[in-house]
Amino acid sequence: MPKRILLQLDVDSQPSTFDSVVAIDAGAEHLLRHGNVDSDNVIGLIHGAMFTRGGDDLAHTAVFIGGSHVGAAEAVYQAVKNAFFGPVRVSVMLDAAGCNTTAAAAVVSAERHLDLSSGRAAVLGATGPVGRRVAQMLARRGAEVVLCSRQQSRAEAARDDVRVAIPSSNVHAAAPTDRVAMSDLLETIDVLFACGAAGVQLVDRDILENSSRLKVAIDLNAVPPAGLEGVEPFNKAQPIREDGNLLTYGPIGVGGLKMKTHRKAIAMLFESNDATLDADEIDAIATRLEATR
Repeated sequence: MPKRILLQLDVDSQPSTFDSVVAIDAGAEHLLRHGNVDSDNVIGLIHGAMFTRGGDDLAHTAVFIGGSHVGAAEAVYQAVKNAFFGPVRVSVMLDAAGCNTTAAAAVVSAERHLDLSSGRAAVLGATGPVGRRVAQMLARRGAEVVLCSRQQSRAEAARDDVRVAIPSSNVHAAAPTDRVAMSDLLETIDVLFACGAAGVQLVDRDILENSSRLKVAIDLNAVPPAGLEGVEPFNKAQPIREDGNLLTYGPIGVGGLKMKTHRKAIAMLFESNDATLDADEIDAIATRLEATR
């Protein structure tokens, strides 16, 4: 039986040790780690993976694309897919900076408490890689989504991207840049996702605790201060309001499902030679894992 080989292609100079450990724990027997990968120099690496094995043996080679610059990793992902032809291909996964696994775990965590298909959600930091994916996953479920940024024009651009990807989506743009605007926003939504830059507080605790409609608040910022003040990293369905009806998740609180999703996705790469795992596919994996929890 051929060994399971994973090419870990990272757009950073040093491939992520986090992604390497997860890959080995998920069943990769040999890990070929490459840094400084871009859409130009990746083709030779992919051809080497495609042409050294054939037939059923191709399923024992796979590609993981990561790194801290999600846009650059997306370009590599597209170049990898373009290098394939016919049945000569290997499975490939994109999860730069954990963008897909984190977004999927956050949305599925919220889904434990709400019917998102009939809910209204807001995504703070919706122009970032995780926020953009959270918004898209929510829209696919039928939720009404408000994409938020500090600049209205950027929020509108992110909204328009979701509308292109999901023409039936019910999405809006907002730039709540002061406490009054943020408080007003929270009075109109059922679930809040904070996907802003690391170490930036987006909402203070007083606003959270006084939001009467909000039922779930999820903060994905693992670097102090929290994006949502008062939401601790380990919170997992932790009440924060006196009535007990506002449940909160911190980044580690959603981390268990994120890690399970990451490992399962890596394992699935070796089940065939033609899997392409991006946001929608990884969302589906997290949803199935939750259903069997």
